[in-house]
Amino acid sequence: MIEFIFEDVDQIELPANAEEWLENLIICEGKKLGPITYIFCSDEYLLKINQRYLSHDYYTDIITFDYVKGKIISGDIFVSLPRILENAHDHQTNFESELLRVLAHGVLHLCGYSDKLDHEQDLMTQKEDHYINLFYQNF
Repeated sequence: MIEFIFEDVDQIELPANAEEWLENLIICEGKKLGPITYIFCSDEYLLKINQRYLSHDYYTDIITFDYVKGKIISGDIFVSLPRILENAHDHQTNFESELLRVLAHGVLHLCGYSDKLDHEQDLMTQKEDHYINLFYQNF
């Protein structure tokens, strides 16, 4: 089950079939869907999460808390909507594509992908691009 919650921000309409697309991503990665909650929030809300739980004092677009057990993907994924809007502008893409990238990014972390090293970031970006293309082709 995938749940979408809005904290400290106005609710937005998510892309149609986003939940089905994320479930498909999980299946394609050879995993099974467990409970996943996306919490959409403000920059300040996510900064407080970053400071409190990760001891990081900077803004970010996403923080993923991993509750994965074996192949069952589960976690809480906090997403800053203002940061996505800024990233879309900075990367000269639209809000929906950047939102899909961040949604996929969180799930890919739960699937075991990291982005700490350059080669890991490259693989993560390839995976994100692949699944975003699938969204626009099939969903």
